[in-house]
Amino acid sequence: MQYDCLIIDDEKLLADSTAEYFTLFGVATTVAYSARECRKFFQKDTARLMLLDINLGDGSGFMLCKELREKTDIPILFISARTSEDDQIVALHIGGDDYIQKPYSLGVLLAKVKAVLKRLGPDPSRIYTDGRLTVDFSAKQVSVHGCGVKLTALEFKLLSYLIRHENQVVSKQELFENVWGDKFTGDGTLNVHIRKIREAIEQKPGKPEYILTVWGDGYKFNGGKQ
Repeated sequence: MQYDCLIIDDEKLLADSTAEYFTLFGVATTVAYSARECRKFFQKDTARLMLLDINLGDGSGFMLCKELREKTDIPILFISARTSEDDQIVALHIGGDDYIQKPYSLGVLLAKVKAVLKRLGPDPSRIYTDGRLTVDFSAKQVSVHGCGVKLTALEFKLLSYLIRHENQVVSKQELFENVWGDKFTGDGTLNVHIRKIREAIEQKPGKPEYILTVWGDGYKFNGGKQ
């Protein structure tokens, strides 16, 4: 399975709350509580970046970073309650991309993580999830509160395109060309598909929270809903 972020931290309460917060705001996140669990994670799953604590119950985050750097170049952001400048220097020297001091603000940390993900560019296999709506792009599956919903192939393609451009206004013409592959598709056809998607994923299709109409321009996927 593909995640946006993997947190490696033996402070379970903090790690769990951080992962839950990130996931609520569209950053698919999971947790490993030890170096051993981290190694096991990468045997079958992947992540686009890691938050790695220096002090782990079964080893040093520094040593784990050096080990991981032999296999992957994904961004590693160190998190630690230690304040020594030497620690920060070592963290960056062995391949860390940043050093974040505990206790941290979840909002500030989320902004930093999102900035790193944005620099990495779009990931065609990532999962969108916000605590209510989950869209698995690789499996082409959609669920609301954990219950699967059915979309046609074209409806899924349309929803996926809007999500990949979340919080951006997407013109009707752009949707015609990139979803249908036909710049002459009519407004009526698009409106019908938007209505069906809203009926599948919105709490109140008549008052949508996810897929918003921008009159005169097109549509916008409003990410981060719960």
